[in-house]
Amino acid sequence: MSITDLTVKIPSSSRSTSIPSESNRKPSRWGTVEFKFYYVILCLALPLMIWIPITLSDPSHPNYPQYQYKLWQGWLFGRNLDNSDSQYRSFRNNIPILTGVAFLFLLLKYSWNKLYLMSKIPGDNLHLIPLNAVLSLIFLVALHGSSILKLVIVITINFIIAKACKSSKLGPALTWAFNIGILFMNDRYNGYRFGAITPSLEFLDQEKYEGFYPRWHINFNITMLRLVSFSMDYYWACRKPNSVETGISLDERQRQITSHPHEMYSYANYFSYALYSPLYIAGPIMTFNDFLWQFRRPLTITRSSVLGYLIRFIGCLLTMEAVLHFMYVVAIKDTRAWASDSPAQIGMLGFWNLIIVWLKLLLPWRFFRLWALVDGIDPPENMVRCMANNYSTFGFWRSWHRSYNLWIIRYIYIPLGGMKNVFVNSVLVFTFVALWHDLTFKLLAWGWLVSLFILPEMLARYFLPASRYSSTSWYRHVCALGGVVNILLMITTNLVGFVIGVDGLRFFLNELLMFEYREEEMRKGIYRRC
Repeated sequence: MSITDLTVKIPSSSRSTSIPSESNRKPSRWGTVEFKFYYVILCLALPLMIWIPITLSDPSHPNYPQYQYKLWQGWLFGRNLDNSDSQYRSFRNNIPILTGVAFLFLLLKYSWNKLYLMSKIPGDNLHLIPLNAVLSLIFLVALHGSSILKLVIVITINFIIAKACKSSKLGPALTWAFNIGILFMNDRYNGYRFGAITPSLEFLDQEKYEGFYPRWHINFNITMLRLVSFSMDYYWACRKPNSVETGISLDERQRQITSHPHEMYSYANYFSYALYSPLYIAGPIMTFNDFLWQFRRPLTITRSSVLGYLIRFIGCLLTMEAVLHFMYVVAIKDTRAWASDSPAQIGMLGFWNLIIVWLKLLLPWRFFRLWALVDGIDPPENMVRCMANNYSTFGFWRSWHRSYNLWIIRYIYIPLGGMKNVFVNSVLVFTFVALWHDLTFKLLAWGWLVSLFILPEMLARYFLPASRYSSTSWYRHVCALGGVVNILLMITTNLVGFVIGVDGLRFFLNELLMFEYREEEMRKGIYRRC
């Protein structure tokens, strides 16, 4: 076993065009004096990075009473639990229910499949499409109650637009306008009330008809991506149809770009795709083409690979539990209980909040992907690298929400021109990404900061191309310095977007920089009241 065995396996990442030749592969440096020096630094820094937030979370700390009320009773070593993040709490507390629903879903599909194969010759899995649609409808009625009517109406209108326009250039424009308009309307009217539409339907707003999670419009952000995917894939299939030989296996990328016959873009297939239960709540995001190919040509997903993925998920879940039991950084952040903390402590509060953001997104994505894998569907993997295992801004976003990144590239970035105008297209892409996440200035500021902070890497790639300087002795160290800058910039942008916002970042910078500057003034005999 080697350290690279921890890398998440992605079949499409092993394309021959991306593998360097033997002559270009550099010798290992793990045992060199240089790396032994790094090991010493790591052995000193890593325990300190862990110890700082643990000490801030100790009941004896002066700031503890300020956030104690946000802690829950834990189960690990008698410690309390920081379960104050509402987004993660809604997932963590419902893991048993979700597991039961997934088990029932898979049991029904297994039974149906066995009965079907008793009278049919094994082949494709298209016979599962109607069952998927029925099970998804039942799942969503339990989840959203009467609001399922609103969701079905929206996806039906989107289907009508796609079919009415076909290969017309008006189709993509109407599709995008409709779906973005629904996003804004959902936010404006909070998912709509039946009573506001017509008084005769007001009874459907009663609690007994609302379902387990009535806020259907919160999940529509993910559904909207699938609606656009179907419409665009159908549009391209009508304009530039392509075919593939019978029996030829397709990899992940080929399944996304290879169209189906026009009759495959039916309402039944579309409905089953848009509301597919394992991926409905949080993804990962699949394109329509990829989804349907996996029914037309089922993949071989081994039990050992599913078991390995389950073990990896459990390991991540236990890691999150350990962090939440020993580091109350989310509660400290929410209550701003950081008075008198040192710059190092404040820095670690920000860093570990981001680690928790990474984990709280990774766990639902891997849970639902695991559900899909057991069902025989292989969605793209999200978060293929840890947040702290990145040095490139471009690489960071490709590995953070990978399935969303693939969607963005296919349906926005390439249609806008791709590499022809990287910076402008990146600004447009991250503006959409920010507004898609949440219609707030905090997220918009995050999107613009991301666009701004990719400039240093773009300039470095232009003035110091690897093709020219990679063989020099200093190039690797310049890249390492650039990686440090990139990491600091990425931490800054994500603190703004997902943790503390613009005002919180201003406070952090004041504490980290201005506080120490004033201490230096006093050391030099300069005392001011401002």
